[in-house]
Amino acid sequence: MATRDMPGTLKRSPKKAQDTYVAAHDSAVKEYGEGERAHRTALAAVKHAFEKVGDHWEPKAKKGPSDAKAAGGRDTKKKTAGGVDANASKEHLRSVAKKLSIGGRSSMKKAELVEAIQKANAKSTRKARAR
Repeated sequence: MATRDMPGTLKRSPKKAQDTYVAAHDSAVKEYGEGERAHRTALAAVKHAFEKVGDHWEPKAKKGPSDAKAAGGRDTKKKTAGGVDANASKEHLRSVAKKLSIGGRSSMKKAELVEAIQKANAKSTRKARAR
């Protein structure tokens, strides 16, 4: 896989995240063929070891599923957290929210923090794409 075909959020991420994506993508292409399924599989591999913070991916403290969708597998009806490590502690989510300058984070419940981080990540990604 060429780096130019990689999602922008991964281009702005550590080399390890990029390498994880490329290896998983190449393996998925062999299994499923080129296309959306290969990209989704590769992104799922990234989400297992990294979390989205703003417009890029950062290593998670502990590898594993990041949300109910990832834990439940492909056929689950659960919603994804869009790269936010929803299984992380509330304290961790607050620290991510602080990095993203999210106001009111100290009084937010865990689900509210996840949602606020998702929105801030989307906003950061939109800004990065516009550059």
